[in-house]
Amino acid sequence: MMETATELVSLDGRCVLVSGASSGIGKAMAHRFADAGARLVLVDVDEEGLSCTVDELPESGGTAHWCVDLGREDQVHRLWDELASAGPDGLPDAVVNNAGIYPERKLEELDQDMLDRTFRVNLESVFWMCQRFIMARGDSGGVIVNVSTIEATIPFKHHMAHYGASKAGVEAMTRGIAHEYGRKGFRANTLVPGGIRTEGTERWAKDALKRLELGIVKEGYDFMKRVPMGRMGTPDEVARVALFLVSDLSAYVTGATVAVDGGFLVG
Repeated sequence: MMETATELVSLDGRCVLVSGASSGIGKAMAHRFADAGARLVLVDVDEEGLSCTVDELPESGGTAHWCVDLGREDQVHRLWDELASAGPDGLPDAVVNNAGIYPERKLEELDQDMLDRTFRVNLESVFWMCQRFIMARGDSGGVIVNVSTIEATIPFKHHMAHYGASKAGVEAMTRGIAHEYGRKGFRANTLVPGGIRTEGTERWAKDALKRLELGIVKEGYDFMKRVPMGRMGTPDEVARVALFLVSDLSAYVTGATVAVDGGFLVG
């Protein structure tokens, strides 16, 4: 008998790990996954923000949260050692690698510390998270959703070459995982948000206006002109697509790069 749409989107009995869950897109994902019935493992370096996310969820009884600096490999491995120690029931069925940093820096002013930090958080941590997830799940398979950016395809904002490069690596790695582990029961896809109105982007825009940085203001104007839908997206609009990719609605989707950008990449 064919499953209903409600059954396909349900995450009842499943556990989903979301990184970068203290705010913005990650918080919206936590809400959507909880609404679909999932148990959650929420990860972020911001412990206070994580606690606020948990408090806002409709049912936090099935939610665990971990303060982890994903830029440190040892902390990533410690997280997975702790999850594995809880037995099979403690392991997530899906991992959403959403956490990332996007520091602005002119190419000629970029130093080794910033380059290393950007690649450690945005690319290397995703590698370690995927590696440990696949090792832990073994023959059980699972779902991976890695979050990239439109900047990895069409650079638009100035002083972000290092950021775009780190996220382009995420997209290549995700396709490689899909190719290599599909027959072992794993699905891996890349989610590509466009201009999303989060607390962080609103704060950045207000600071630019206060400093009268007209170049940044023009970038924002040019960006909006390019977006066919003519507006910024919301974190929840990204979270809805993440729910699709994690759920059985996307059972035959792997190795895909799914843009949630109001049409920016085709504008």
